[in-house]
Amino acid sequence: MRLEINGAARDVSATTLAGVIEDVLGTSRGSAAVVDGAVIPRSQWETFGLRDGQRVELITAVQGG
Repeated sequence: MRLEINGAARDVSATTLAGVIEDVLGTSRGSAAVVDGAVIPRSQWETFGLRDGQRVELITAVQGG
């Protein structure tokens, strides 16, 4: 399946949002996800299915000052 992830086209094998987050970020800690402009609650990541061509923004909190 081909998704646009953080502005770049990417082929992924995962079909759920949780799977894509793990594949791209390696962890879901400190992360947020937006699919086609809608924030997806963490409680839905495991069951949220993705379709070819969707836009996914993955946001990771960064510590620092």
